Amino acid sequence: MDVNGVPRVDFAIIGGSSTFSINFPEDLKRDDIKIIAAGLTFKTPYGESPHFTLFTLKKKKVLTLKMHGWRGSTTRADASRQVFWVLREAGVKKIVSEGGVGSINRLLRPRDIVVPTDYLDFSMRKDVGLGRAYLLTMRQSVCPDIRRELVRTAELEATGRVFDRGVYAVTDGKHFESPAEVEMLYRLGADVVGQSMCPEVYLAREIGACYGRLDMVVNYAEGVIKEWDYEEMSCIFHSEPGRIGNILLNALARIDPGQSCGCPQYRKPSLLKE
Repeated sequence: MDVNGVPRVDFAIIGGSSTFSINFPEDLKRDDIKIIAAGLTFKTPYGESPHFTLFTLKKKKVLTLKMHGWRGSTTRADASRQVFWVLREAGVKKIVSEGGVGSINRLLRPRDIVVPTDYLDFSMRKDVGLGRAYLLTMRQSVCPDIRRELVRTAELEATGRVFDRGVYAVTDGKHFESPAEVEMLYRLGADVVGQSMCPEVYLAREIGACYGRLDMVVNYAEGVIKEWDYEEMSCIFHSEPGRIGNILLNALARIDPGQSCGCPQYRKPSLLKE
């Protein structure tokens, strides 16, 4: 533990809607998982953190939490700050995130898995940070090492289609986008739309951690192919967490804590000094 009581770990999994309906990772009942502590909260400069679970995967210590830390009593911006403050104090080097997304690319359909390679940020949370004076270059926003392992594992274990690249459009929600907004995002090159890749990708860079994510298509975006089906989305929500959770864990088991990928080099000292 460090002075703030945060355990030192190299790895973190940020849970989203694809694993929300289970207790992750406990419900997967894997022999290589051992829960060290659950319900961990920490005092941060941005308020009390969400609940974290600390577990070992083989010999690796991992912190995980549910639904990106979002809670009704906390703004999403502060929730993100709380999460990444904890991950910074923990010394996390590799972060894997997951979620459910809407299909903008007409080739994608529900239950497809996408491992995004880039993003378009249309959220209103672009200024979310932890206060450090860094110049963040977003050239390699997704760690190639994490991405490679997620793709490899998903292709080995997924029963459906896996797409090894894609552009993730970030909007604020909580509502879905209008057909006109979806058409705009499509014309700009987006493949999927969701609400969590930003500001996570910025905050990961700020704390010097590598970031990658795996997303499952849970619905067609408005105006794409057909009207999205609430019952189908509900079925995916409740039936797919085991598959997604095992892909995340099996990929993480093969991810090295080293950062020869070069991701940290894209964080530079700010030239704007007070």
